[in-house]
Amino acid sequence: MSGWNYFNYFTEIEEYFWKKRGANLLVSPLDWAIMEAWQQAGVPLEAALKGIDRAFESHARSRRGSKPMKSLGYCSDAVLEAAEEAQEAAAGGHSATEASKKTETFSRDALRAHFGKNRSQLEQVAAIVASAQSELAARLRESVQSLAQCAVILDSPAALDLEDLERRLTVLDEKIHATLLSHAREELMLRIRREMDGQLAMYRGKMRAEQISLVERQYLQKRLLEEFRLPRLSLFYLQH
Repeated sequence: MSGWNYFNYFTEIEEYFWKKRGANLLVSPLDWAIMEAWQQAGVPLEAALKGIDRAFESHARSRRGSKPMKSLGYCSDAVLEAAEEAQEAAAGGHSATEASKKTETFSRDALRAHFGKNRSQLEQVAAIVASAQSELAARLRESVQSLAQCAVILDSPAALDLEDLERRLTVLDEKIHATLLSHAREELMLRIRREMDGQLAMYRGKMRAEQISLVERQYLQKRLLEEFRLPRLSLFYLQH
């Protein structure tokens, strides 16, 4: 996904879905996993909103039209189709429009606050688990050091390369996820997977296999982070 004007990617999709549905409800872990899967797959915000529109139009024409749409899972195919159309249109056109897009950047103060808050959370969790899971605590402290190294980049007088910074943070996010997968207790993993399978059951026939796989991964990652009270480091989660 190109351009940092997508920092509010999740918020815009969430609010648009609320508006279409006509109710302000808390977005479920499954819906967040679906949005994260779209973001990871590079689905542009415009394509996501267009797909949601199409899904609601199709739903209104169906026999279920009198019932509210409960989840973004019903929108998945329409969103992916809109993303494919956008990709084909971009391939057939020129990047003049793309080049003219304004890139939304983050202030260094906002970035420092983001890094500082996340380092603090990592340190707190490392201290909590240190006695029972010393290896997990050690891995989390390594992530604290890596995040501190990323923060040093902000003190450079040179222009920030946000794409490279995001790559570094993505690597750290993935390392933390791998660490949690290897250290989470069997009972916890079983509970999360049962919860995930229950929520995904009704959507498995409505979503593509590759989409289901990505949603499962994002759902598992989100729930593990929630259980251990750990943050997402990516700039997509930077709070303004």
